[in-house]
Amino acid sequence: MKITTRFWVSLILSLPMLAEMILMPLTGWMLPGGEWTMLILTTVVMALSARPFLQSAWASFKKHHSNMDTLVAVGTATAYLYSIYAMFTGKKVFFESAAFVITFILLGQVLEERMRNNASNAIEKLLDLQAKEAEVKRNGHFVKLPVDQIVTGDEIRVKPGQKVAVDGEILTGSSNIDESMVTGESMPVKKVVGDKVIGSTINSNGTFTFKAEKVGDDTMLAQIVELVKKAQNSHAPIQKLTDKVSDIFVPVVLIIAIATFLIWYVLLGASVANSLIFAVSVVVIACPCALGLATPTALMVGTGRGAKMGILIKNGEVLETVNDVQTVVFDKTGTITLGQPQVTDVIGDGKRVLQVAASLEESSEHPLAAAIMDTVHAQKLSFKTAENFQAIEGQGVSATLAGQQAFVGNEKLQHDFKIADDLKSQMASLQDQAKTVVLVGLNDEVIGLIAIQDAPKETSKEAISALKSRGLKTVMLTGDNQRVAQAIADQVGIDQVIAEVMPSDKADRVQALQANGKVAFVGDGINDAPALSIADVGIAMGSGTDIAIDSGGIVLVKNDLRDVDRALALSKKTFGRIKLNLFWAFIYNVLGIPVAAGVFYGLGLTLSPEIAGLAMAFSSLSVVTSSVLLNKAKITSKVEIA
Repeated sequence: MKITTRFWVSLILSLPMLAEMILMPLTGWMLPGGEWTMLILTTVVMALSARPFLQSAWASFKKHHSNMDTLVAVGTATAYLYSIYAMFTGKKVFFESAAFVITFILLGQVLEERMRNNASNAIEKLLDLQAKEAEVKRNGHFVKLPVDQIVTGDEIRVKPGQKVAVDGEILTGSSNIDESMVTGESMPVKKVVGDKVIGSTINSNGTFTFKAEKVGDDTMLAQIVELVKKAQNSHAPIQKLTDKVSDIFVPVVLIIAIATFLIWYVLLGASVANSLIFAVSVVVIACPCALGLATPTALMVGTGRGAKMGILIKNGEVLETVNDVQTVVFDKTGTITLGQPQVTDVIGDGKRVLQVAASLEESSEHPLAAAIMDTVHAQKLSFKTAENFQAIEGQGVSATLAGQQAFVGNEKLQHDFKIADDLKSQMASLQDQAKTVVLVGLNDEVIGLIAIQDAPKETSKEAISALKSRGLKTVMLTGDNQRVAQAIADQVGIDQVIAEVMPSDKADRVQALQANGKVAFVGDGINDAPALSIADVGIAMGSGTDIAIDSGGIVLVKNDLRDVDRALALSKKTFGRIKLNLFWAFIYNVLGIPVAAGVFYGLGLTLSPEIAGLAMAFSSLSVVTSSVLLNKAKITSKVEIA
């Protein structure tokens, strides 16, 4: 039976007893059938609405454990069973207490469930915003088809005002696209041929066609929803502490309740009924439901809000770890820099140098190789097919060209090949300008140099400054040479540079930095997967529509380095709300128990079981409300402050 149904059953059956409580002092009206009617009504409540509490408590008892349901079960069962005994011995009954406690506890759970569902469904509702149909090219003509009939490779046309159906790459045309509902970017983004588009975003003013690359569950929006759902169902390490506290707290409360009964009945001479009321009130008021809700509700709201900002937090452990991070390590290419290097200088016989380099780099996917090939194609130069291709790890590549041994690589190759002094001098000069220098050679001699530069992103300096203002140490970890890396670091304000690191060694360098405190690593999530995995917090920069990066604990959808600081701010705010919730939930129980036990009875301050149940329900509700208000809390980033 659903919680909502259980609540309504309990409420409807409790109302007649509530009516008697209110009307009897005023009019003398009593419930028809008297105590027998109360017995029947309460028995149905216990059998239907209270059954899950009793079953859960019994299951825990058999495993020699206790939980939150233990207190509810013990309190209501005690009130119910004693009332049956009292009814047959002529003593005062309080069936209504058992019924009301169940009703109020279920009221709190119904409200909790509704608020939690609202928080959980908010991000999933984005899926409802996706396009229902699209203009797809079939048999040479564009026809309207439902989105679920689109397959990878389809050509799709999007007109002004229409939604982009799926993820893909623009083939013709250009436009400005509103991506705010996915990435949180408030301004429309200019898109031209070759750019990626995201499904469910809105085309503003131009008409374009694009090739479908990801459909169905593979689209960026579907991946975001799945990541957020997993995060919302995860647990922060602090939750384990809460569980341990609850495991100890419940037996302690039962002992306090027994002691309360004995003190009132044996030492203070109260009646059995009154003594039992105090004991049951202690059990009910102490139920640590709010304690159990403190962490998951804040985690759910925080991760949901992050998704709307384009910051995907994968689990609760990340939220907690972020608070202890002391060092932030960055990959250089594509993270601090644009990741789109361009050839700036060619030293030597320009045509010959580029042709040799292109012959070897034609099949390479390295960003530097792409820069060389772009230049060769732009100049319409021809090049030969390389044979006996061989990669030299961390240095470059070699191959045979028309019977000659050719090579292309970094400065480490100069130790194995002849290089003229003037080329050495020019190489040093180019490196001082933060340019990466590629050596090109034939046989045993370097015949020329190609200088390539990957400039820092416009936002990198601002982002690094924001992190340093938080007191965090910043480190650049790169395979590039020391001079180029240091020049980039100086431009953006990085504290420490670790250069000339082999890809396979990045994880080891991160591990070494962890000796001085927790480390966050920021990379592209592909080449940096080992370093992202071994870091205490892995922050993966989103690349196009591929955001399902397993290695990062946090994914920045917008690929904006300033979101590193925003992610830290959001994580700290969410974890701070978890601690605030835990504090108030615990304090509520601590302060409520003495009142329920009758310590302040002489001052006229007491709690009946039903009032204790209502107070406990609203305690849980207040914790959930506190978590939901996280949606309205200002996420203060050092970027905004600056």
